[in-house]
Amino acid sequence: MNAPLPRTLYDKHIDSHRVCDLDDQGHVLLYIDRQVINEYTSPQAFSGLREAGRSVWRPLTALAVVDHVNPTAPVRVAAMADAGGARQVSYLAQNCRDFGIELLDVLDPRQGIEHVIAPEQGFVLPGMVIAAGDSHTTTYGALGAFGFGIGTSEIEHLLASQTLVYKRLKSLRVTVDGELAPGLVAKDVIMALIGQIGASGATGYAIEFCGSTIDALSVEARMTICNMAVEAGARGAFMAPDDKVFAYLKDKPRAPKGALWDQALAQWQGLHSDPGARFDREVALDASTLAPMVTWGTSPDQAAPISARVPDPMAISDLILRQDMQRALRYMGLEAGMALDDIVISHAFIGSCTNARIEDLRDAARVVRGKRVASHVRAIIVPGSTEVRNQAQAEGLAAIFTDAGFEWRQSGCSMCLAMNDDVLAPGDRCASSTNRNFEGRQGAGARTHLMSPAMVAAAAINGHLTDIRHFGARP
Repeated sequence: MNAPLPRTLYDKHIDSHRVCDLDDQGHVLLYIDRQVINEYTSPQAFSGLREAGRSVWRPLTALAVVDHVNPTAPVRVAAMADAGGARQVSYLAQNCRDFGIELLDVLDPRQGIEHVIAPEQGFVLPGMVIAAGDSHTTTYGALGAFGFGIGTSEIEHLLASQTLVYKRLKSLRVTVDGELAPGLVAKDVIMALIGQIGASGATGYAIEFCGSTIDALSVEARMTICNMAVEAGARGAFMAPDDKVFAYLKDKPRAPKGALWDQALAQWQGLHSDPGARFDREVALDASTLAPMVTWGTSPDQAAPISARVPDPMAISDLILRQDMQRALRYMGLEAGMALDDIVISHAFIGSCTNARIEDLRDAARVVRGKRVASHVRAIIVPGSTEVRNQAQAEGLAAIFTDAGFEWRQSGCSMCLAMNDDVLAPGDRCASSTNRNFEGRQGAGARTHLMSPAMVAAAAINGHLTDIRHFGARP
């Protein structure tokens, strides 16, 4: 009898959740363990269910949260000034009541950004397949789960059947080795990778991250990498779960307990790519050569080390790429040859599902302690969840931020995207710990520079983009 072929971690997830093959082109009917629902992408899905007279097949597998449109003012109230957002929130509450889905609304002590609260509540576990109406569902790969974003029609199908029509992806292994220099963090790793392979470099692939650098990272840092993998076009990102993941999950509210934990752990320890498993593509990154990264353009791959200068489009032979760069520089109000660390900012924002966990806030607080935000900068911190906010206050981080002149706000997506009260004006320039720097992402005509939370904190203090290595603090 022939031995089974070695499989990748991605193959193991898909094979264990495949209901049946649908054709010979790689389409399968895929069982989904759990789904996270928000107020922004779910209304049409629920309306479709109502119109068709369908129910939600397994409501206990869903968790709903308000995070995209809610205000993040320092004092939290349920009322919303924006009528459209208020309607989305109230319709989500109605749908959750009618269909039996648990809702963490804005006044719930567990409220927060979906990709922050799902892991912190233990709703995401190794080996699961999870889908949600948000592209950054890839975050959950840091826990050894497979998460991916879906559209509204797919949300409706998932709620009704607990399955999705799914096409298998190709596999890409990204091996990151080497020790990160002082001042460098996970955000720099994933931004460097996106810069290396491009914003579409992983389109059609699921990425598995491995290597000594990944092993050394905390679970929260790994979430940052998996979260932003989608900015390289990946529709899935993985890291094999290890003892750090198991320790992170052990006492989470929804994690298995007692004998069930022991049984689950025995299964989770087998969640890794088999020796000899073949990947469709391989990419290597030497973390020891990296420098702190910032974006200069309007795509996450338009990035460079903070010590560099704005690139010259005329040095690029590819006409399409050159035109993209020229458009980006016009929008950003930059000129080729400018030193990146000379770029003056008007705003600094620390938040989002990428970088608003407690470790991110600790990094920023170490930079900010005893200093003051530049007089011309408005600096804002929005924790990723109410629990993160409470923990930061208990640790004294909130006081450090407010003493320095930062606004300390409630949890939500906030200024990651212009879908709530926290919107930049045309011409504003923001150092941001978020995941996307598209035109208008933080407000029409607003300009976004992506970087790590510590780099945002340093920029807020100095009033311009700043190399954290020369700031005098190690994040």
